[in-house]
Amino acid sequence: MRNISLVLAAFFLSLTAVQAEVISIADPRYDVPNSDAGVMRPTQGMNMTQVEQRFGTPETKVPAVGEPPISRWIYSEFEVFFEYDKVIHSVVKRAEQP
Repeated sequence: MRNISLVLAAFFLSLTAVQAEVISIADPRYDVPNSDAGVMRPTQGMNMTQVEQRFGTPETKVPAVGEPPISRWIYSEFEVFFEYDKVIHSVVKRAEQP
């Protein structure tokens, strides 16, 4: 019984020494802030009417696909993804590589 206790104690002590390193694989050049210093774009939760009123008519409206229906609006500097009529994500377009 004493041996089991020692083994368990050693096991639990070794757990506290475990460390993890977080590695980001995102390219920071495309993590543009939603501020005056970056490209202003719709935020999560806005509805289609709010987006169109604030940012104008998109260049293209890609019809919804899937379930739940996901649609996409394309503007010159960013794209907006909607689930039903709510923004779920907006992304800045990548600069074209030479």
